[in-house]
Amino acid sequence: MEIILREDIIGLGYKNEIVNVKSGYGRNYLIPTGKGIIASPSAKKQLAENLKQQAAKIAAKKAEAEKRAAQLEGVELVISAKVSATGVTYGSVNTATVAEELAKKGIEIDRKIITMRDIKKVGTFEAVIHFFKDVEFKLPVTVVAENQPEPKAEEVETVEEAPVAAEEAAATEEAPAAE
Repeated sequence: MEIILREDIIGLGYKNEIVNVKSGYGRNYLIPTGKGIIASPSAKKQLAENLKQQAAKIAAKKAEAEKRAAQLEGVELVISAKVSATGVTYGSVNTATVAEELAKKGIEIDRKIITMRDIKKVGTFEAVIHFFKDVEFKLPVTVVAENQPEPKAEEVETVEEAPVAAEEAAATEEAPAAE
């Protein structure tokens, strides 16, 4: 069954788009709730005329969406979560958590336009933010353990110096053997 969508439905399509759905989904949910109408020939003609008239508005919305996506360039979220000894988080990191972290950075994003799987372990993941029909942004999300101490700068320096010292010792051992 062909339906013309009256609003964006993530996972199905965007406003003013013609989509194929199962008849029960169209008859029992989309049409009664006003989220879609049957795509009859007359409705398709009316849609084409409306899109022609609204082309400038759609272009402006797309430009605004691209501008918002450009704001996120170079942004990477680091979320600290309580983690068990096996590396599994207590609870999960989801779209609401990502939206809160972005708000802390001064970027207001509705959690409903973010899609991702719930994160239940430490690591680097990806959240997709759908700004407009063709404008998406893939945001890297890193989950770190909240209760794990981070290595100090002094420890990092000693770890880097150790291989250098080992190489110097190996070089001095090789030199007497050559004599």
